[in-house]
Amino acid sequence: MTELSSSRVWVMRATFLGLALMIMFFHLLPLETIPRRWAPPDLLIAFTFAWVLQRPDYVPALSIAAVMLVADLMLQRPPGLLALLVVLGSEYLKNRNTSLGQASFAGEWLTVGLVIVAITLINRMVLTLLVVDRAPLALSLIQMLLTIAAYPLVVLISRGLMGVRKPAPSDARGLGGGI
Repeated sequence: MTELSSSRVWVMRATFLGLALMIMFFHLLPLETIPRRWAPPDLLIAFTFAWVLQRPDYVPALSIAAVMLVADLMLQRPPGLLALLVVLGSEYLKNRNTSLGQASFAGEWLTVGLVIVAITLINRMVLTLLVVDRAPLALSLIQMLLTIAAYPLVVLISRGLMGVRKPAPSDARGLGGGI
């Protein structure tokens, strides 16, 4: 049983990496030649937070850091800043996961929304302090709001199609937990 759950963890870790690469691939496709007036949701952050809250063992911090650093490089953002903020946000959510376990989905959504707002604001503040070019404020706010709005759909896809669900109490022993 433990070997089966261990192999499942590694398969899901590889699935997360594949999902992240797929999101980056579609984000880089040149579908439009004219700049948009709106920014799409950051699905990479939404999926990361959804998976962190459902099964933290599927997305270790090193995996999140590597994926977000590659995304920073591929999307031509300042390397490491957003990666650091997402890792810190995901670790915060992992630590809050025990109290969110008893909360409703609305409480989880609110917490994730506040973390996304904090990441957006801190990212803009640091870029402003370092005098780095950044997107217009309106685009950042639209992306932040759309990411928060897309979170329930991301959770639905993660749970329904990808099978990322919180472990049952009977699975806690196999994951190193106890009663």
